[in-house]
Amino acid sequence: MPDNYATHKTPEVKAWLAQNPRIAVRFTPTSASWLNLVEVWFGVFQRQALGREVFTSATDLTTTIRAFVNGRDTSATPFVWTRTPDEILEKSDP
Repeated sequence: MPDNYATHKTPEVKAWLAQNPRIAVRFTPTSASWLNLVEVWFGVFQRQALGREVFTSATDLTTTIRAFVNGRDTSATPFVWTRTPDEILEKSDP
């Protein structure tokens, strides 16, 4: 599956960015991406809610998902960033 890693390096995008100097493209380093926290959440969800369950209907699956989310919401604690914004920006692709 292709990704969009190098789309900002195409001639068309470079030309557009040159014509729009107020636009600065910043890329979040993979190791600091908020998506990594989403992946952590889905990992917790997989282990704690789904496990090796077999769902015979969409209703059963939906009920399990809602129960997990509702239970998690009552005792939720935020994920904690370990880097400052400046440390993250130092590693970003200019």
